[in-house]
Amino acid sequence: MTARIPPVLRPEHPLARPLAGLVTEFGLDYLGPLDGVEITGVTLRSSEVEPGDLYVGMQGTNSHGAQYAAQAAQLGAVALLTDQAGAEIAAESGLPIVIVESPRAALGDISAWVYRTNEHPPLLLGVTGTNGKTSTAYILEAILRQLGLVTGLSSTAERHIGDLTVVSRLTTPEASEMHALLARMRESEVRAVAVEVSAQALSKNRVDGLVFDVVAFTNLSHDHLDDYADMDDYFAAKLAFFDPERGKRGVVSLDSPWGDKIVEGSRIPVTTISSVPGVDGEWNVEILDELAAYTEFRLIGPESRSLSSRVPLIGRHMAANAALAIVMLVEAGFELEAIGQAVEGGIDAYLPGRTERVSGERGPSVYVDFGHSPDAFLNTLAAVRKFTTGNVIMVFGADGDRDATKRHEMARVASEGSDILVITDHHPRFEDPDSIRATLIEGAHLAEHQAELYEVSPPEKAIRHAVSLAKEGDTILWAGPGHQDYRDIKGVRTPYSARAEARAALLEAGWS
Repeated sequence: MTARIPPVLRPEHPLARPLAGLVTEFGLDYLGPLDGVEITGVTLRSSEVEPGDLYVGMQGTNSHGAQYAAQAAQLGAVALLTDQAGAEIAAESGLPIVIVESPRAALGDISAWVYRTNEHPPLLLGVTGTNGKTSTAYILEAILRQLGLVTGLSSTAERHIGDLTVVSRLTTPEASEMHALLARMRESEVRAVAVEVSAQALSKNRVDGLVFDVVAFTNLSHDHLDDYADMDDYFAAKLAFFDPERGKRGVVSLDSPWGDKIVEGSRIPVTTISSVPGVDGEWNVEILDELAAYTEFRLIGPESRSLSSRVPLIGRHMAANAALAIVMLVEAGFELEAIGQAVEGGIDAYLPGRTERVSGERGPSVYVDFGHSPDAFLNTLAAVRKFTTGNVIMVFGADGDRDATKRHEMARVASEGSDILVITDHHPRFEDPDSIRATLIEGAHLAEHQAELYEVSPPEKAIRHAVSLAKEGDTILWAGPGHQDYRDIKGVRTPYSARAEARAALLEAGWS
């Protein structure tokens, strides 16, 4: 089965804007008649054009989007935005052509103009970092709802508009999709939006045209070095979020050494937070209790102001994410006392595929998690170890055609933190899965503590093998697939659910 691409959420009642107004507003060159042409939307994909769209043709890896201008016109596009090369390619398309130097660089501001997203925007809260972005965004949304607001969410896992939920395509959508999403949120009277912002989103202009009320940094660790030359280059992409063009105020976690560097390089006012003993921020997190059902914490701020709550997630790092979300809301203008009253009984957050328990009351505890970096493995394994009376069993694989430099370290950390390790497949994409597993096995053998090691393929068989080794009191952590409902094998997204497979494996083994 081929990919099931989630829909782009657009405004249901778009307001038309004149193409001539766009050209005048931005001082752009153009070809063809503009009079009477009105735009109601913007899209990068010719296959997703809707009547009234401004189709954007940009240079891709293998082809130029302007090649598909005629197809876009047949579907109802009323104009083309492209570069000079694209204008020459699409000269015979019959569409009026607006010319910019870089369509990608122009896309955010033009989408904001088309969708009017700068007019009465909602409260915008953005989170970046290697790990914890999704968790912090979901927790932000949960607290905002508990405060009585209609909320929106854009994350790796899902997009939310009030009670409407759709699966996400990218961690951060393309700028045209982001502004369309915000316009749809405005129709639903959304007052506050939590947005997960990846390094790639900042590097590739996906949040252009937006100014966040508060931006936050969680941490930085080894990841995405297939996209960035080194850790300093990766860090620079994150630091770009702390710029007046991106955000008004910032909150920075000092839990990784890179937090201090963000503070040093920030061009906007920032406050700091720490959950690491001995590392003091302006706000500090104290862990009160760690159980399989929740993590309880106290947040202590300036002038000894404090708040205590719990989050229904395991691990110190999840409490740190919750505290970061709370400080973001304080920086956005909410009173700490009001937040404290709203979350006094706990934060009502559900995170799909983030250390999500899929087992019953009897038998081993089984968690499915989206973690796919060494640091994520380290934190989550430490968390489950806290309440596991028996063995910690880990199942994981690695992405194909992605950062291969982290594979040895992922496997080493997995072996160090588990008693039994089952290495399997994840998204092999166009790589040889046997070769990926072989590299992971090499990494596992680098561990000082050697877990009992198994290599089992495919993952449906791997989880069943892990369950067969487990007993009451053991914990199985299946890291990697999380919320995703497919496996990418040679470019084909095959329907697949780790959560469903884990539950089936438990039932087959006789556990409820």
